[in-house]
Amino acid sequence: MTTDHITLNTGADVAADTATGTTLASGPSNRREPVPFAPGSILWEQVGLYTSAIAGNSAFILQAMHPAIGTVVDQLSSFRRDPIGRAVRSFASVQTWVYGGQTAIEEGKRLREMHKPLSAVDENGQRHHALSAEPWAWVHLTGFYAAVTATRYFAPAPLTPAEEQQVYEEFLNLGRILQVPERMFPASVADYWAYFDDMVENTLVGHKVAHEVLERMDKVPPTVPAPLRPAVAPLSLAGGRLGRFITVGTLPPSARKKLGLPWSRSDERRLRLVASLIGRGTLLLPERLRYMPIAYRAREAARAQQRLEQALAERPL
Repeated sequence: MTTDHITLNTGADVAADTATGTTLASGPSNRREPVPFAPGSILWEQVGLYTSAIAGNSAFILQAMHPAIGTVVDQLSSFRRDPIGRAVRSFASVQTWVYGGQTAIEEGKRLREMHKPLSAVDENGQRHHALSAEPWAWVHLTGFYAAVTATRYFAPAPLTPAEEQQVYEEFLNLGRILQVPERMFPASVADYWAYFDDMVENTLVGHKVAHEVLERMDKVPPTVPAPLRPAVAPLSLAGGRLGRFITVGTLPPSARKKLGLPWSRSDERRLRLVASLIGRGTLLLPERLRYMPIAYRAREAARAQQRLEQALAERPL
């Protein structure tokens, strides 16, 4: 286990959520400082892959289905006027969390500050704040679902129980980078899935923002100049339909039901075939094409640092 892994305390210092039966970590003795990620962690290998970005879209839909998040995104986000810019910034931020070293800690602080003033009132007159503990934790914790689901469809083999536990511990460390309240962490993998199922069943709604994001996936972005739109339209249509198909298919069935999205056994077979082809094809690509830019540069720099340390260790004395 590398230094970026945090041992999870599942002993006496926990509190039971009486509504769901989920065990959540609590108390000052559970509070740990975040540790920058480094080579050797599973997230270091996975998060920067382009296939992770494809498979991770379901997490964005799950986030938009939360009433607080959907309301804030609906009223304050730039996803309608600048969807490409928003996506680029989001993926750059996600890569920074894992590959940014000490910059990851600063990025977590920056995001907290950026979201502090964000609040919006929904159609029922209820005010929602972006930094309320439950939605802020939900944004982060949907990532674990997306990571497990991505390996189930796109990787040569799904995660083993030991690997799933390791990824979960890494996600707890990532949550500390993002300053998610420690009390919001489910204390074990089993508690996580109980928490996740309860959130999907009893908190998420078929929010209009989730529907709108799915509907816009195959449309030409509004920032594309008018002369280029006819040329871009076929690419947007083909790529968007594939992206939407994968996004819908990687949602949990209960979330699809709330959104009124049909999904058949035939659809599932097609998804598994498409994901397998994408996953196998990705393995054949050079690293520069498998990983997003920040991830690739970080991995390249880590290898260079390792070579330097080896040369120093072997220098003549």
